[in-house]
Amino acid sequence: MNEELMQAEQAETVGASVPAGKKKWKKLTLPKKGKSRRIKIAVALVLAAVVIWRVVSGLGQGAPMAAMGYSAVQATRQDLTVSVSGTATLEPADSYQVNTLVSGAIQEAPFAEDDVVERGDLLYVIDSGDAQSSVARANISVSQSRLSYDQAQEALRPTAPIGGTIHEVFVHNGDSVTAGTALAKIVASTELTIDFLFPYVEPSEFYVGQDATIFAGNFDGSVHGTVVSVSNSTAVTTNGLQSSSVRVKVNNPGVLSDSFTASAVIGSYCSYGNAPITMADAVTVYATGSGTVTGFEKLTGSTVNKGDAICTIESEANRAQLQNAKLNLESAQLSAGSAADNLDDYRIEAPISGTVIEKNFKAGDKVDGVSSGTLATIFDLSYLKMEMNVDELNIGKVQVGQTVEITASALPGQTFTGTVDRVSVNGTTTNGFTSYPVTIILREYGDLRPGMNVSANIRGETAANALCVPVAAVSRGNTVEVALPGALGEDGVTVADPAQTEERQVVLGINDGTYIEITSGLEDGDTVLVPDQAADMGMGG
Repeated sequence: MNEELMQAEQAETVGASVPAGKKKWKKLTLPKKGKSRRIKIAVALVLAAVVIWRVVSGLGQGAPMAAMGYSAVQATRQDLTVSVSGTATLEPADSYQVNTLVSGAIQEAPFAEDDVVERGDLLYVIDSGDAQSSVARANISVSQSRLSYDQAQEALRPTAPIGGTIHEVFVHNGDSVTAGTALAKIVASTELTIDFLFPYVEPSEFYVGQDATIFAGNFDGSVHGTVVSVSNSTAVTTNGLQSSSVRVKVNNPGVLSDSFTASAVIGSYCSYGNAPITMADAVTVYATGSGTVTGFEKLTGSTVNKGDAICTIESEANRAQLQNAKLNLESAQLSAGSAADNLDDYRIEAPISGTVIEKNFKAGDKVDGVSSGTLATIFDLSYLKMEMNVDELNIGKVQVGQTVEITASALPGQTFTGTVDRVSVNGTTTNGFTSYPVTIILREYGDLRPGMNVSANIRGETAANALCVPVAAVSRGNTVEVALPGALGEDGVTVADPAQTEERQVVLGINDGTYIEITSGLEDGDTVLVPDQAADMGMGG
């Protein structure tokens, strides 16, 4: 074909045909400029067509594997496991550095390094003499402030100091009063007692429960009473008469008070003279502040309980005094609470359960607040944990509860098993790539120690006896190139006839980054073509 093309070019150049068997030479002349450019383009197109024809014809005759850039790989069955690897540093389950905010001499430190302590166990007792004095002063201040508050409250709203009955009322609503003005008298009980003397009568003539008739003051009529006790011996009256003493209880009709005297008749005997009336308990309520009486709703005979408000002595001064007293009391209580809390700081207890790793101070040493640094360090070694960063491409493969294989350079040949405890959603982005912290715990950690650097392999989803091909064999769109009978050369690797291959759609399963599971579209023994990366890179370059 090349000879024919050359002859055609020569014929076109000389511009004449040559008879068979006879050569005829003619002087060559240069073509014009426009015609020369058209000839060069035509020649280039012809040469390109020749090259393409040779390549196509070469493929039809079978190109070697190296020229095609493919490797033939047979689909095989194997156990496939998705895993994510990384490194991290071991930490204790929990740790705590014991510090103090107070200063003083350490009186007690009943523990040692490597001791196992429980939360709440005593670690240190620091001399708290000054703090205890502060607490005492603060409590005194609270008592004084409370007394002032109670007095201010009483000045505004006088209260009943005892429970009982209103016996007398001395003021009314709208009255103006000053400190010391009597407001009302309260009797603790309606029951009165009177002790009578009966001259020339033996005590045996009287008995408990016996009826008595009482004559009080200048009141007409009598009041019924009951004997509640009889003395077991006689008494002597003021004029020297031997008399029996009898105590009588009287239900107050509401008009008797301790300002009256009374006489009694019991059986056929009359009492000697007039005996004073004794009230169980009586108290007069006085105003302790100045102002106008309001809210006085109690009447004579009304019942009150201890602490009940009798009325209000309304004035701006009383209300201002109460408000100030309240604020002073609250301030004193806060100071006392703070002092008590500070006192607690002098007794330091273990904040967590664990093993004492460091003890930096002992009994007799002096501490100076936070400037003293760490007094002791406690590790909770019930398990170890680690935080491994997983990139955004693999974080979806990690789930809580997955098994983790852990190795450490410090313990060659040993493998430990951990568990994924937490997968955080709080990622960290650096240079456009995001990673997420994954927490792994080890409950059986043998000779591993906090601070050791370890490698971890998180075992994810698994597929047993899965039909697998290399990940590189799968093209975009989930297709693979399958070698049909006759496609490969005698060595089983070289692609002898590319025409005997087909593109096949497959359904994918899990992959471990190297191999991928084919769940549908291939059969055992099928051969797929895997692009040769070296060849691809050469073609791309």
